[in-house]
Amino acid sequence: MVELININLFPAFVLILVRVLAFFVTIPIFSYRTIPNQLKIGIGFFLAWITLYTLPIPEVSFDGMFILLLLKEAIIGLLLGLIAYIILAAIQIAGGFIDFQMGFAIANVVDPQTGAQSPLTGQYFYVIAIIFLLMVDGHHLLINGLFYSFEIIPLDSLISLNNIDFVLRTFSQMFVIAFQLSIPIVGCLFLVDVALGIMARTVPQLNVFVVGLPLKILVSFVVLFMFVPFYIAIVQKLFSFALEAMQSLIQILGGA
Repeated sequence: MVELININLFPAFVLILVRVLAFFVTIPIFSYRTIPNQLKIGIGFFLAWITLYTLPIPEVSFDGMFILLLLKEAIIGLLLGLIAYIILAAIQIAGGFIDFQMGFAIANVVDPQTGAQSPLTGQYFYVIAIIFLLMVDGHHLLINGLFYSFEIIPLDSLISLNNIDFVLRTFSQMFVIAFQLSIPIVGCLFLVDVALGIMARTVPQLNVFVVGLPLKILVSFVVLFMFVPFYIAIVQKLFSFALEAMQSLIQILGGA
């Protein structure tokens, strides 16, 4: 009981709590507006309390370095959540590419979870991805990655941001993944555009603008129906890549 009220551990608890709450600001699932802020703070408090008495945490004192340590913990939490969100955001970008070819780019919807506008197809894919993550306990794996960061990145030392270009490389990789996700449907729609162009030249009486849009929507739905089983496997690999990116970022920040 004396250990539970050890006042010397309070500065370390504050640092752990800052990293956990900053992690919840950007990480998928936990950062959504549909989750009350009181619940986020409560979960962050208990996770910080469990971490304090589960992992070997060094003692930290309130001194001039403490403010820098607070900023460091906030940056670490934001970067860990951001690196996972960037990779999963490739799904919505792929949906934007598809909607642009389908003609749905003007019909964006407001995502109630983030409050931002998102494409129709991208929102459809993203909901499937989130449901898949919850089914395979992906939110527990994300929290496990946060716990792993406390073992590699100590609380009582600062970090070096010299190798932070890893985030930029991941950001560029996001567009590559989005292009790979959208290329089956976008490629089919490109062939439809070529066929419509040939028909417009051979049959000038045909109104391509009237026939083209319904035809592209029909082809897109058929290809989407065929693509969904493969999409589940792609989401699984995408989530594994997100966890590997988090682990690589932790090792970079920890100087490993």
